[in-house]
Amino acid sequence: MLLEGKNGVIYGAAGSVGSAVARAFAREGANLFLAGRTLETLNALAEQIRGAGGVAETAQVDALNKASVEQHLEVVVSKAGKIDISFNLIGLDGPQGTLLMDMPEDDFTRPIMNAMHGHFLTATAAGRQMAKQKSGVILALTAQVARKPYPNSGGFGVACAAIEGLCRQLAVELGPEGVRVVCLRSSGSPDTPGVLEAIKLHAREAGQTLDEFMKGIGEATMLKRMPMLADVANVAVLMASDYASTVTAAVTNVTCGEIAD
Repeated sequence: MLLEGKNGVIYGAAGSVGSAVARAFAREGANLFLAGRTLETLNALAEQIRGAGGVAETAQVDALNKASVEQHLEVVVSKAGKIDISFNLIGLDGPQGTLLMDMPEDDFTRPIMNAMHGHFLTATAAGRQMAKQKSGVILALTAQVARKPYPNSGGFGVACAAIEGLCRQLAVELGPEGVRVVCLRSSGSPDTPGVLEAIKLHAREAGQTLDEFMKGIGEATMLKRMPMLADVANVAVLMASDYASTVTAAVTNVTCGEIAD
């Protein structure tokens, strides 16, 4: 198992991506600390993981609140001794489907502020702990729109680009302490409810049916398909594992070849 004995904290764990990553991490032997705002959904996920033989604990944590994040990490360290993986997968809460010229300022800035606020708090808190132990991996997730702009994406693409920039800065500062920082860039998984809703909006703006638009997205990739949640989760496992021990300050391309590095 690639993550056997590693302790992982996942923020936004009960979401579509978070739960897929949590199941994959648990499958590979990680001891999980599932964090989020709604205990009911977190507990349901933890029960599923434990039922499959995994190890998972839950905690109500607001990733946009410094005290909440740091207090939770103190509890994790007191129980587990160290933190090996930190992965922020909270939603950015930014509307799409409108040109910037027609978008209210708050709709544009909200996902950017949420991205910077939440990722800064969780990543730096984990980084301080990981620097002490001289090891650890901080992961983040963005989308292809961080590099390849699309109309009607609102502030989402800008937020993704900002996350990638933050990861590079953290990597150069934490590298001497043995801590890696890796970002996964996906082209959006259609089996994620939020992504599917965004695709519907873009299809409507393009004057196409959902099936027509999704077919076009797939045809635009080198692999002729979109990455599913399981695909993204499997790459996250690899990047969090010791097999990726030389990888840092990197944006891992999980777009099925929609974009080329």
